[in-house]
Amino acid sequence: MSGHSKWSTIKHKKAVKDARRGKLFNKLIKDLTISARMGGSDVSANPRLRTALAAAKAASMPNDTIERAIKKGAGELEGVHYEEVVYEGHGPGGVAIMLQVLTDNKNRTVAEIRHFLTKHGGSLGTSNSVAWMFDKKGIISVEAEQVDEDQLMEIVLDAGAEDVSGGEGAFEVVTSPEDFDAVHTALEQAGLAMPSAEVTLIPQNTVSLSGKEAEQVYKLLDVLQEHDDIQSVAANCEFSEEDFERLSAA
Repeated sequence: MSGHSKWSTIKHKKAVKDARRGKLFNKLIKDLTISARMGGSDVSANPRLRTALAAAKAASMPNDTIERAIKKGAGELEGVHYEEVVYEGHGPGGVAIMLQVLTDNKNRTVAEIRHFLTKHGGSLGTSNSVAWMFDKKGIISVEAEQVDEDQLMEIVLDAGAEDVSGGEGAFEVVTSPEDFDAVHTALEQAGLAMPSAEVTLIPQNTVSLSGKEAEQVYKLLDVLQEHDDIQSVAANCEFSEEDFERLSAA
């Protein structure tokens, strides 16, 4: 949207930078581990593991790290037991927030999430309080310097993608969860690097924020995004370009 930056786009810009710094590895390792634990280590028979593997490769995670995480999840190596939990919350300005979490201690994690939400003017919600506002989608970031938009659209639309949008330095490809693997494979075969690739939650509608509310929500989402146990943060908000440039530079 011209003049605005949606959080779904912002977090993927941040993911591109995080992948380059290696900050995502801890979260990716957890996702590989629990995917293998739930569906086994056979990638061809485990769609969730294929998605986790795609995200790990997009972040240039070393193969031995990937293999060790999968073996831990499949019970071939000793490891920590992770639980998958979804938390729902509310932020300033009526913003709805969805958090996908992998944790080895639910009590610790929910206490920390509640603290962050309260500190930044939000609150923890009950089950299904905001989930109905979001759809599950595959989101893949492709560096813009590698390909022009027309070429990219031809590659991904033929593979089943729903949409392509341009962003600063990267394109964002949207798929259904069912077509995520096919689109990701098509991009791999085209030789395109993907700094970020995941199945996540996308808001059906967004709330426009500005001024103090924009600052509160941006800081809250940034803190949640940095938490080791939180795999994905989805929020139905967008910021003016002026506020986004100011907040991201702070």
